[in-house]
Amino acid sequence: METLVFIFSFSALGVLYAMNTTPEFQEPYAILEIGVAVLVIVFLFYYLITRGNPPKDFLFFVFAEFCFTCVIDLTSALEYDGIISGFMDFYQKTGEPYLGTAYAVMMCYWDGIAHFILYLMMISRITDRAYRTLGLFWAGSLCANMSVFITGIVAGKYGSEIRPAFWLNFLFLLMPVLGAVTLFTRPKDRPLIGGYNAQHAQTMKLIWRPLDLILVVLLAAAMAFTILRGLAALDSPLEACSIYLSQYEPYLKDPVGYPKVMMLHLFFYGLPLLGAFLYGLLKPGCTWMPDWTIFFAGAMIQCQWAHIGGSLHPRTTAPFRIPNDAFWTVLGANLLYAAVPVMVAMRVHSNPYFFLKIAPFPGQTGLPNSEEKDTKYKDK
Repeated sequence: METLVFIFSFSALGVLYAMNTTPEFQEPYAILEIGVAVLVIVFLFYYLITRGNPPKDFLFFVFAEFCFTCVIDLTSALEYDGIISGFMDFYQKTGEPYLGTAYAVMMCYWDGIAHFILYLMMISRITDRAYRTLGLFWAGSLCANMSVFITGIVAGKYGSEIRPAFWLNFLFLLMPVLGAVTLFTRPKDRPLIGGYNAQHAQTMKLIWRPLDLILVVLLAAAMAFTILRGLAALDSPLEACSIYLSQYEPYLKDPVGYPKVMMLHLFFYGLPLLGAFLYGLLKPGCTWMPDWTIFFAGAMIQCQWAHIGGSLHPRTTAPFRIPNDAFWTVLGANLLYAAVPVMVAMRVHSNPYFFLKIAPFPGQTGLPNSEEKDTKYKDK
């Protein structure tokens, strides 16, 4: 099925070409109406061809539908970068002009390549529902993508240029939220209760877990970096924030709004999660760690891809790009910042014993000692 989805998705090019060469289809409300109609037609196509063997998971239709839009996003990015032409001239003028910003171009590359690959991989595994981990990574990535994108449009300099097609973006925010809720509440791929190996892992102090010790230090550094950039985005008068804005990342002041919105997202949502992961590496038995580390890793990679790419892209005006004398410092800090949640997620999934509950051994009730004694006394 993934082969059919891959091939059919490229029919989006035909739709774009037809709209680009037909003036009647280029009016703002016509773009919205055609966009809704195309999404409905794509859904009906997949619904009808799967009636004989319906998919076991409704998310199949979400993944298949979004594969179609991934091709549109990739086409948009390639056209804005001058690599191709003749498909989306109309959309740049009367559809969503903010897609021409550096941040949005990088966002479209991520959606058109990374998300497209994820959708095809999840569709290939959907029969056995063996895609929960990939699904959480996707949900985190697309939730971060669309929440920053939509908020940045409204809060940035393009807030006065919102056209009807803007409202289609809420579908792409709603679906990953729905997918995340579905996947978080679905049974986990691995057991939550461990035996001897889990008990042994959880008795080891942090000093004897060097990898966890390094990750704790990196998480603490990531939290400090998040606070610095969050305060800088809020125009804090602190000298450290002023120096960082002027000498390291002036991109945070770009009037398009996306960098500032992303810093605030990380400050208010990412910072508590980083703190929770640090706690999870110190306190054994945090069974929520595998899911949330994957979800946040997807969000962080997407955010940092668009942020780093946007700050380096030629569409960002020179005053807001990384200064030459701080280039490697800022680039290295941003890459490490993106890598930390990924490293935590990989550590949690490669050796999960520390994050499991301990199963009672024979002769134990699983109750605390005092309760166990009381129970035995009552039985007598």
